[in-house]
Formats: sequence, C-alpha cells, structure tokens
Amino acid sequence: MTQRVAILGATGSIGDSTLALLEPNQTLPPSFEVYALSGHSRLDKLLSLCQQFRPSRVAVPEAAVSEFASRLSQCGLDIEVVGGQAGLISIVQDSAVDTVVAAIVGSAGLPSTLAAAQAGKRILLANKEALVMAGSIMMKAVKDNGATLLPIDSEHNAIFQCLPAAIQQDNTQIHQSSYGVKKLWLTASGGPFLRQSYEEMSQASVAQAVNHPNWSMGQKISIDSATMMNKGLELIEAAHLFDLPESQIEVVMHPQSIIHSMVEYSDGSYLAQLGSPDMKTPIAHALAYPERMQAPVKPLDLFDLAALEFLRPDLDKFACLRLARSAIRAGMVATISLNAANEIAVQAFIDEQVKLTDIALINERTMDKMGELSFEAPQQIEEIIEVDQRARQVALAEVAALRS
Repeated sequence: MTQRVAILGATGSIGDSTLALLEPNQTLPPSFEVYALSGHSRLDKLLSLCQQFRPSRVAVPEAAVSEFASRLSQCGLDIEVVGGQAGLISIVQDSAVDTVVAAIVGSAGLPSTLAAAQAGKRILLANKEALVMAGSIMMKAVKDNGATLLPIDSEHNAIFQCLPAAIQQDNTQIHQSSYGVKKLWLTASGGPFLRQSYEEMSQASVAQAVNHPNWSMGQKISIDSATMMNKGLELIEAAHLFDLPESQIEVVMHPQSIIHSMVEYSDGSYLAQLGSPDMKTPIAHALAYPERMQAPVKPLDLFDLAALEFLRPDLDKFACLRLARSAIRAGMVATISLNAANEIAVQAFIDEQVKLTDIALINERTMDKMGELSFEAPQQIEEIIEVDQRARQVALAEVAALRS
C-alpha cells in the first residue's frame, strides 16, 4: 500500500533529508509517494523539487500563489497551488495524505501540525515548537483523533527506539513499574562553543555560531544549538512526548554526537541508540515504522571511533537550558513566552543587533515580565497565539533596550 507523504518545510534541511530517502532512484520498496510539498522563502528550490517529484499539491506564501502557479504552468506541471496557513491546513486535512512531515521551523509550524493531529494523520515531528507551545493540547489531539506521532529529532527518535513497544504505542505506559523506565538522557553536542569561554562566546559572529561541528542544519536551529536553547526546547518536547516530568529527563554533553540519546532503567541498564550524525537515519526509522528501510547513510565504523566523552552542562554559559527547565515547571504560558522570545532574540542576533549571549538575557527578561501578567493557561490555539504575540512584543522591547 502506497504511503502518500506531505512534507511541510520541504526546502529546509529536514526536507532535504526526507526527499533524499524518497528519490525515485533509491532502492526502496515502491511504497511512498510525495503527494504535497511546502516552502516559504526558497521558492526557486521549491520549483525544482516540484519538477523532480511532481507532487499533486504545493503550498507557498499567500502573496506568491499566482506567480508560483504561473511558473509551474510554464514548466508544464499541473500542480494545485495553495497559500498561507489555510493552504497548509488544507493539505494536512486532505484525505489523500497519510503521512505529514512537520518540518516548518518555529511557531509558524504549530497550526498545521495541530491540524494534522486533529485529522488523525501519521505525523513525523521535527517542529519542536508544536509541543513547546501547545504540548498538552497537541498530545490530547493525537490521542482523541487516533493520530500517530513519531519524533524525527535525532534525540527523541533515539529515546523512542530505546523504549518498549508498549510505551511507543501509548506513552502513559511509561509509568508502569514493570517497564522500569527511570530516566531519559538527552545528549547534546555542545555546539561550536562547548570548549570556549563565556567571554569568547559573547564575541561570536553569526558565521561562527552557525558553524556546527557535527550537524548540517538551518540557521535558526544552528544558533539554538550554539546557545543550547535547542536542547532546552528538546527537553520540553521530551516531557510531553514521553509523559515524564523534567526531573526525570537529564541532559548530558556528548561532543562526538554518536550516541543520540539514552534510556536509563531501574535495574541499572542504559539503552542507547548510536549512529552517524545524519538526519536520514531517524527519518527513515519513522517513515518505515514499525518496520525498517534502507537509508543512504554512512555506516558507523566502531573501529574508527575515538573515546566517547560525557560532560555536565555549564548552566552559567548555557543559561537557555536552565531557563527551559524553569519554563516547563512554570507551565504553558512560560514555555510559549520562552519560545517566542527566543525567536525574536535569534533574529536580532542574525541582524547583528545583539550579542549571542544576549539571547538568554532577552529570553529570561521576557519570561519574567510575561509571568507578571494575568494570562491563564491557554486551552485553544487562539489563546496560544495571543500569549505568543504578547511575548514577542515584550522581547522586541528588550532588544530595543539592549541596543539603546
């Protein structure tokens, strides 16, 4: 049976890795069809992908619909073009779609990911923000509508693979003592500044911040990795994915990025998932789950491995990780505020308005000020967006204050 796949965020790094697995020349079972793609800013690349994969539908920004449809027509392609969030939602709700790869970066990916859950789809989740901003709402939508949520972040996918099948199928089973899950361990590379001082990190350029030693990622995620905000978001995401409090989720620095994460069991066992640092591995696992598929990934040569290091994170230098723990303890308003502030702060750093180390400062000040306001825990997506927008205003004011 053919699995029809919609890839939201097809022009990003996750899209690249997913499409590399679905190329017609791959020696895979003929069970996948690229049914829909979406892109936002790199529309030339999206056009090339449409020529290569010939999807039935494609989503672009609302303002670009007419021009993109014309370009497709000039290429002799008969592909339906839809626009904006409404277009993304119409794709994930399409009865022809079986699997949605949720790879839109940032809060922009939340509405379509939630709509996919409400439509009962099989979701390959790369968009951390969907759970950071709306974790309880997302997980309830998945369960209420019979959706399947499979993580494709390398760390969460590693944990998923190391858990018993019963917990994979129902995360509440993690509390059954017979399964013996004691802790989850998220590994973190430490990014480009692991061995540099706070002062050196404070002087970092954008080019230095995005120069990740192990992974090839987009600009925003690379900067989040440099500040460890990425790991903070993953901590929040893991708490929702696996139904555990943050106190049972540890973060350990592992510079080699060979062990992607671990599960600690009550009998003293640690189960770890190892592999080359290549996103095609977790994506292939989720695409084929519960089976396995071939993936064009460089095999891990155990004989070539140097010593594997494990270090305690420096929460003074990487304050964003500390803030993430505070946020998840405080509740949804705090996690929404942290994510919103971080998106504003990262963009300000990219625009050379603030220093890399100012990102944590902006995040913390925004969380503190949002905590003083009388927001109730959001129950609907409209309420989430209201908190998000208010936090962005606060964060923008903090950016302005640092620049003055």
